[in-house]
Amino acid sequence: MPANLLVVDDDPDLLQLLSMRLTAAGYRVTGVGSAEAALAHLEAVRPQLVVSDVQLPGRDGLALFDEIRARHPALPVILLTAHGTIPDAVEATARGVFTYLTKPFDGKALLDKIAQALALGAPEAHREGPDEAWRAPIVSRSAVMAEVLAEAKMVAASDASVLICGESGSGKELLAQSIHRASPRAGKPFVAVNCSAIPEALLESELFGHVKGSFTGAVANHRGLFQAADGGTLFLDEIGDMPPALQVKLLRVLQERRLERLGSNDEVTVDVRVVAATKADLLALAEQGRFRADLYYRLHVAVLRVPPLRERREDIPLLFEHFVLQAAGRHDLPARQADAGMLQRLMAQDWPGNVRELRNVAERFVLGLGVDPMVEPSGADLTLQQQMDRVEKVLIEQALRLHRGRLSSACEALGIGRKTLYDKIARLQIDVEPFRLAD
Repeated sequence: MPANLLVVDDDPDLLQLLSMRLTAAGYRVTGVGSAEAALAHLEAVRPQLVVSDVQLPGRDGLALFDEIRARHPALPVILLTAHGTIPDAVEATARGVFTYLTKPFDGKALLDKIAQALALGAPEAHREGPDEAWRAPIVSRSAVMAEVLAEAKMVAASDASVLICGESGSGKELLAQSIHRASPRAGKPFVAVNCSAIPEALLESELFGHVKGSFTGAVANHRGLFQAADGGTLFLDEIGDMPPALQVKLLRVLQERRLERLGSNDEVTVDVRVVAATKADLLALAEQGRFRADLYYRLHVAVLRVPPLRERREDIPLLFEHFVLQAAGRHDLPARQADAGMLQRLMAQDWPGNVRELRNVAERFVLGLGVDPMVEPSGADLTLQQQMDRVEKVLIEQALRLHRGRLSSACEALGIGRKTLYDKIARLQIDVEPFRLAD
C-alpha cells in the first residue's frame, strides 16, 4: 500500500514539483502551503512522513516540527532548508528531525531519505492495525456500515467478482478500493473506469485495447484497461450503462480470462478481478431487456450494498469534520468549527447526493461561500463575481478530481461544453495536470 506523505512548502511551484516527483515515485502525496494547514490536515491525511520547508509564513518549519513531535513523537519529519538556516536544521536534527536537505537538493537524495525513514516502520501513532489498514480511508462509526465492511473483508479474500450497489455519491469506488487493498491482489494495479463517461465508440478500445490500423486514428497498438489491471483489480463503475455489444465481450472475458483487442484475432490472457458498481437495479434492467441476464448472474456472485447517508446519520458529523480538515489543507485556510446547531441541521438533511454532496458542503463551509442554506453566509468583502468564481473553481476542480483530469467526462458531469470548460479553466487559473497525475 503506497505510503501517505504530507509535503509543506509556501512556494506553489516547488510544492507542485515535489508533489509530482513523489507521486511519480509511487507515493500518495498531500501538499499544503503553511504549517497551520499541515497541522489542520494531520489527522485527516494520517501521513507516514512529513517533508517540510523550514522557511514558512507564520509558524516556520521548526515550529511545525515541534508541534508534530508533541502530537506524534514517532512521525518522521524531513526538513528542506536554505543555506542560511542550516544551523537551525542541524539543531532540529539533534532534537529528533529525521534529516535535512539543503536547497537546491537532488531529487534522488530526497527519495533515498524518504525510503530510509519509511523503512524504519510506520510510526505507532499513525499505524493502522493489520486488520484495519485496508479500510482506513472509509470514515465511519455506524453499525450499518460496519456490517458492509465486514462483508467486504470476507469477499476480498476470494477472487470472486463483486457487485457493489448504491446511490450516486455513496462511496462505491472507495469501497472497491478497500476491497482491493484487503485482497491478495493489493500489490497489483487498481484501475477504475466509468462506463457511462466514455462514448460507446471508444469504450471497447479503452477496455480491451486495439492494434495499429484497426480504425481511423489508431496509429499505434494500445493496451486496454484489462491489460493495465493484469494481476490486480478492474473497477467498472456504472456497469448498467455499458452498451449491449460490449456486455457480450465482457461476459466472455469474465468466463474465459481471455480477450481479443480491437482489430486483432489473437487472444490475450488476462488475470483480473472485476468489481462492478451500479446505482441502477440490474435485475430490473435485465427483465426489461436493457442488460444481459447472463452477465447479471455472472456478476451477481458477491453483492454489497453501500447505504445512503440518510441511513447512517451518525456518520455525518465525523465525515463533515474529516472533509473540513481536508479542504482546509487544500486551500491553506483555517479549519472552521461547526457548532452544535449546524451539526444537528446537517444530520437532519436527507442528502440526495450522499457523501459527495456532504463533501461539497464542507468545502464551501471552509471557503466561507455561504451558498448552502445550512451554512452561515460569509465573504462579504468579496464581490458577487468573485464569490461566483470561487464556487465555479471549487466545482470544476471537484469534477476534474472525480474524473481524474478527463475533460470530456468533467464536461458531461458539469453539463457544459468543452470550449466553455476550457475558457473557465483558463480564466480561473486551474491546473489540470495534478488531477491526471492522481489517477
